[in-house]
Amino acid sequence: MNIDNTKAQMRKGVLEFCILQLLLHDEMYPSDIIEALKKAKLIVVEGTLYPLLTRLKNAGVLDYRWEESKSGPPRKYYKLTPLGEKFLEELSHTWQELEEAVTQTTNNHQS
Repeated sequence: MNIDNTKAQMRKGVLEFCILQLLLHDEMYPSDIIEALKKAKLIVVEGTLYPLLTRLKNAGVLDYRWEESKSGPPRKYYKLTPLGEKFLEELSHTWQELEEAVTQTTNNHQS
């Protein structure tokens, strides 16, 4: 069994939740999202992030606006939609339940 694959799958499972959480209060440019995730030690590359942002946009969870850049092409800034805020609220509730279940399970089996 490959431990690196299992670790990667665990990270992927929370990546969408973390991205939506980052966008809860501020709109962000994708490279800013990547930087915030790196600071949190959730390393993600553009090839992973852009398809995820597109999927979330197509689902109505995210929207974006274009902003002219002084040093290159226009930039897309992503933000949560009202549907995205409701979606994140549900994910947050599920995360709390999952966190409690994992904590209870791991604490009950430590001797």
